[in-house]
Amino acid sequence: MTDTTARAVAGFREAFDQEPDGVWSAPGRVNLIGEHTDYNEGFVLPFAIDRRTVAAVALSDDGLLQAGTTAEPGLQSLPIEGIAVPLPEWSAYPFGVAWALGAKSGARIYLDSDVPVGAGLSSSAAVECSVSTALDELWGLGLSKPELVLLGQQAENEAVGAPTGIMDQSASLLGERDSAVFLDCRTQHAEVVPLGLEAAGLEVLVIDTRVKHSHATGGYRERRASCELGARLLGVASLRDVAVADLPRAQQLLDDVTFRRVRHIVTENERVLQTVAALRERGPRAIGPLLDASHVSMRDDFEISVPELDLAVEMARATGAIGARMTGGGFGGAAIALVPREQVETVIDAVTKAFARAGFEAPNCFAVRADAGARREA
Repeated sequence: MTDTTARAVAGFREAFDQEPDGVWSAPGRVNLIGEHTDYNEGFVLPFAIDRRTVAAVALSDDGLLQAGTTAEPGLQSLPIEGIAVPLPEWSAYPFGVAWALGAKSGARIYLDSDVPVGAGLSSSAAVECSVSTALDELWGLGLSKPELVLLGQQAENEAVGAPTGIMDQSASLLGERDSAVFLDCRTQHAEVVPLGLEAAGLEVLVIDTRVKHSHATGGYRERRASCELGARLLGVASLRDVAVADLPRAQQLLDDVTFRRVRHIVTENERVLQTVAALRERGPRAIGPLLDASHVSMRDDFEISVPELDLAVEMARATGAIGARMTGGGFGGAAIALVPREQVETVIDAVTKAFARAGFEAPNCFAVRADAGARREA
């Protein structure tokens, strides 16, 4: 039993004075490449990580949804009759999933997690997917993982109020060890792509800047609105339908800001396809320039980076990383660097010292490995 599982079970016993019916977990995710392409019906390449949220769950006959977490004192409680969305605070994630699944009976939920919050590693999807996997089994719904993906997205969109796509839930539910999930967000077709990092002696280093962000706040919404405006002005259903060859025409039709937002999405989709091809044909050491180009595009065209992220990427590249980029929705969170195993400590030391010189809060740096998706633990 992992420490996270033990804490969730102990917290459940203390909160509810009973044993859970079972324990389930789901991972956070790192998006290797493909940022803000998901809600534009494009391509993404995330992988589930070896940091997980654990949900200890039992059904109840009192008509209540109750949830607790080691991260917050007390319990949240809500009657299953007449749930109104959006829901308040952190309880929107577990209760939103229960709502999206149809809330068949009362349930008691207790959560523990080692996925950092606010770091762009999708701690929210880890909560949603651990709870949805648990309730699907306990309520006997028999839903497929792709169906749970869409219900998790519905919970995040309507119960939480964050206009996200399906990438995070797809990675958390469909991930496999040392592999990424190549996801077509238009068709929802998902394909497991071996990463080959272990054999290549490479680590994915997460550099959590500790600059907190929130998908429900303005910057994310503004970027999505810009993408929708660009698609409308270009006469397409979504930016998925715009090719790199179409960009000169787009530049003539769009204002500068909207054009740069569109250019990021169009070129990022192409980078995802090139990354998948490189992994299949040449292996993970070939993808570094694509990661670097992705960061430049997010920094300059989509304008979602922050000085801490730029410094993390710059120092990682200068001290041995094959490639580096910010990951997640932006405006804070984490960068990732693809680093030879023997260089990891050198990169961490260089980034930490650079942050200190710049007067930034010390970053939280740790390596992650591609792990399996949501599962029952006990």
